Amino acid sequence: MRLPAPPLPSPILLGFSGGLDSTVLLHLLAADEGIRQRGLRALHVHHGLHPEADAWAALCRRACDALDVPLEIVRVEVDLTAGLGIEGAARVARHAAFAAALGEDEILTLAHHRDDQAETFLLRALRGAGSDGLAAMRRWRRHAHGWLWRPLLDVARTTLHDYATSQRLHWLDDPANANTDFDRNFLRNAVLPLLRQRWPDAAASFARSAALCAQAGELLDAEDAAALATARRDLRTLLVPQLHALPAARRARVLRRWIADLRLPPLPGNGIARIERELLAARHDASPRFDWQGARVWRWRGLLHADVLHEPLPAGWSQSWDGRAALVLPGGGRLQLVHAAGFDAPLRVHARQGGERIVLPGRSHSHALKHVLQDSGMPPWQRAHLPLLSDPDGRLLAAGDAIVSAPLAAWLAARDAQLQQLSPAPDTDGESGAAALA
Repeated sequence: MRLPAPPLPSPILLGFSGGLDSTVLLHLLAADEGIRQRGLRALHVHHGLHPEADAWAALCRRACDALDVPLEIVRVEVDLTAGLGIEGAARVARHAAFAAALGEDEILTLAHHRDDQAETFLLRALRGAGSDGLAAMRRWRRHAHGWLWRPLLDVARTTLHDYATSQRLHWLDDPANANTDFDRNFLRNAVLPLLRQRWPDAAASFARSAALCAQAGELLDAEDAAALATARRDLRTLLVPQLHALPAARRARVLRRWIADLRLPPLPGNGIARIERELLAARHDASPRFDWQGARVWRWRGLLHADVLHEPLPAGWSQSWDGRAALVLPGGGRLQLVHAAGFDAPLRVHARQGGERIVLPGRSHSHALKHVLQDSGMPPWQRAHLPLLSDPDGRLLAAGDAIVSAPLAAWLAARDAQLQQLSPAPDTDGESGAAALA
């Protein structure tokens, strides 16, 4: 049994659980001299969810030492309150650990096989996934700063077991794999064996269907990307008229791709229908929102905006600022003065309280800030995080860098300086059971 050549001649990081699948993959990778020369190391994620987790980590250490493969053991905190279930929460923590450890253009290599692919296909189908979801696990794709490679995806688990037996390999045989409380284990131990009694090649057929869905998805991707580019106003904002011009099926794919590109949590099953009904069909003067898993899509006028949920500036927040160094704002982002050493006297930076008035350049009287913001066309997702600057006498000088008063504008112009508000930087499946969750 031999591995296919990696798609790129890059170093490899093996996700190593110590189970049968990853033990076989470790053995195959270590036997490839070319892979060794380019760089081979392993990472074991210690989830801390099982009493034997320390023993499993020690076994992984011995297996890697025997093959002279460097191993890193990473302990993670699994968020069991996220509503993902123990399997889902552990998977999120595991992949976060992989992403953090992966070097530039390094290849994360995982031991998913054909039976895993069949299980994933069925799980996605039971959740009502479309063709993209039914494509299940991809053999090769981008991941964090590098790549993710699944070289065993066409190999049956029985083949891996035969290889491990013939090579006298030792692996973790986790009794929790028999626990059918886990969805994947239920499919593996109860559903697929029953299907094989009637259709012996059931797992291979499901995996083949997943591959066909992946091919169909690749054909659609280029058109999705073109439609998304046409609808984009900026990274996080789409133009509603351009979305309305798309056929409903294409619009759904574009919205999902947009959310994925922003690295937001996947939309729930009813997410597209709710965006269509509650946001895209809303009146032009409405400002509806749709929230899910710490993310938000917000409709305002002809725009659709998506981002993680950011808390507004605390109502009582206030801080003195002399402009000499950038001021970090609550919740991220910062305010800075460019091309000037600092203000003549420290200003007060604070949250909106309501009722503020400002004198704009070229005007002799003040205007309500609320009306100025409305007239400026500033979207509500920006207004909620807008810091105000006031002078020592309490006169409003600016609202972020978008609304600047006459006195401050004159002061900046005299020094060829600029006020800048910078937003926070954007955040640019497999073996189940407790062995994978260790």
